[in-house]
Amino acid sequence: MDRKIAAVRVTLDGQLVDYWMREAARLDALAAQARFGWQRRRLARKAERARLQAERSRIRETARGRPANGATMDLSQG
Repeated sequence: MDRKIAAVRVTLDGQLVDYWMREAARLDALAAQARFGWQRRRLARKAERARLQAERSRIRETARGRPANGATMDLSQG
């Protein structure tokens, strides 16, 4: 049972999905610790924008027929 596994070339959109999701998590953490309501709201809006950017890149990756997480692809035929 020898399986061939090839590394899929990670595209810029694949990298951007990870980046924007990390950025959204960072902004959410900052919003949770914000001292004033206006800071919390602004950081929450920025986090939402980051999630939208990630979704846009994920859609582009899926349109290419690639997994959006940049994982390896199993090439075994059975």
